Amino acid sequence: MENRLHIYYGYGKGKTTSAVGLAVRALGAGRRVAIVQFDKGFDGVNEHYSERKILRLLPQLQLFPFGKERVLGPNAFRFKNEPGDLEEARKALNKAGELIGAGELDLLLLDEILAAVMTKLLTREDVMGLVELYNRARRCELVLTGHQVWPELVEKADLVTEMRKEKHYFDRKLPSKEGIEY
Repeated sequence: MENRLHIYYGYGKGKTTSAVGLAVRALGAGRRVAIVQFDKGFDGVNEHYSERKILRLLPQLQLFPFGKERVLGPNAFRFKNEPGDLEEARKALNKAGELIGAGELDLLLLDEILAAVMTKLLTREDVMGLVELYNRARRCELVLTGHQVWPELVEKADLVTEMRKEKHYFDRKLPSKEGIEY
């Protein structure tokens, strides 16, 4: 059966949640799964992405978080790129290429790779290069997540789902919740 390229994008909530749900489903079916996270750093002490706490307990899942820490405390986030952010994005891109090239997975999630383009840590050409590598021999399902897409990328995809915010409690200045937003 043919493997497919999935894209979950938009400014609504649920992109990573959907991708992680797909990973859990694939793991439940005995599939080999890896997740490469772009610009979701870990300082080695404080884990600010709750899904990783449980994902690290799944021995059959390969998890590769990349990025410098951006969470500065409760409801405080660093938006501006700093030295080292670009280097971490390149490491994540290289890991993604390595995993695609190895062909040993059934599902590969590239979480926030599209956001890394939006924040100028990667280029569209970087992403399209990975897609080109993937298309040479589609040996796994490939999922890309993030905020924005572009026509050439959409054309290459087999499934494109937009997460569109219609209403969000953040607009009422309500704080984010552990286990729900992070």
